[in-house]
Amino acid sequence: MHRFYRALLYVSGCFFIATLGALIAGYGSSVIGPLTIAMFITLALGVRGTDTLFKSFAFSIWIFASVSFAMFYPDMIVEIGGFNTTVLIVPLIQIIMFGMGTQLSINDFKGVLKRPRGVLVGMVCQFTIMPLVGISLALTFGFPAEIAAGVVLIGSCPGGVASNVMAFIAEADLALSITLTAVATMVSPFITPLLMEFLAGQFVPIDALGMMWSILNMIILPIVLGLIFNHFLHGKAQWLDDVMPVVSMVGIAVIITVITAAGRDSLVSIGLLLVLAAIIHNGVGYFLGYWGGRLLGMDEKSCRTIALEVGMQNGGMASGLAAEMGKIATVGLAPAVFGPWMNVSGSTLANWWRRKALKEEAENAENLPIQ
Repeated sequence: MHRFYRALLYVSGCFFIATLGALIAGYGSSVIGPLTIAMFITLALGVRGTDTLFKSFAFSIWIFASVSFAMFYPDMIVEIGGFNTTVLIVPLIQIIMFGMGTQLSINDFKGVLKRPRGVLVGMVCQFTIMPLVGISLALTFGFPAEIAAGVVLIGSCPGGVASNVMAFIAEADLALSITLTAVATMVSPFITPLLMEFLAGQFVPIDALGMMWSILNMIILPIVLGLIFNHFLHGKAQWLDDVMPVVSMVGIAVIITVITAAGRDSLVSIGLLLVLAAIIHNGVGYFLGYWGGRLLGMDEKSCRTIALEVGMQNGGMASGLAAEMGKIATVGLAPAVFGPWMNVSGSTLANWWRRKALKEEAENAENLPIQ
């Protein structure tokens, strides 16, 4: 590891110790805030220089840094020079979805014809397990109505593009993962509003038709435009391929930061419960997605893929729908909390599966007869 990155990790450790000391000494947010933010920033920079599992957590640590800033200084984010930053959420999601579209092709949708069973199993698991787990957690934890609706919302959304990255890392079935994400996203204008009306209607009024049009405008239209762009200009705009992942990551960070700042007071009162709900929701999704595939006779790689698709939802879509509902500070909180956790847990699970797969491959190679 480069000395510079090692030094950053040591500095991050010093900030961590200083933060603990400030908490014990009873210092206020004016001291603890800067120390916490500095700790996450130096840690995010430091892990980029490692060759370990922690390198994959760099983006998630940046999210924690931005969330910390939003929690300590919400007024600096919610409104900047008289401009309400929440209006950025929907345009940013449209840009992210356009970027997703540029990474897809018509062949990804043809995958349905090549492996209909895997797609059917994944879709059924996606749109049954997570919405039902979401409503169960919302009722069990007794969240306020609009926050409970947000928990149901994140569970009712399709898988996000992050699941494709995790499937690649996990040595899972990447083609199936991309097909599942594409198909689930395309049917979401019809399924997600119905699930919300049926499950979350007891918490907040749901305009299913309005939500359908919001998904079509915010998610489907940008993806279709991205598909068209990719079809006609594939290989002719390499700069776009290079810049879109960065734009997407920055966009996600901005969205989560704005939502956190807007809902800061609610997070202070129920934040830990929402984090616990995120961990349970996500973990149950991985577990039931994997074993659901097993029970239905899917192979190991397909089961890993389905687990990741089921466990990792499109938090950006959920955030955008919350913004369209005009309830970003309440309904939008669950997507803001669940999103970073999904990246942390998904990275951990994918890397564990990858090490396991590589170990099995090495053992099989050793057991091959010598020619």
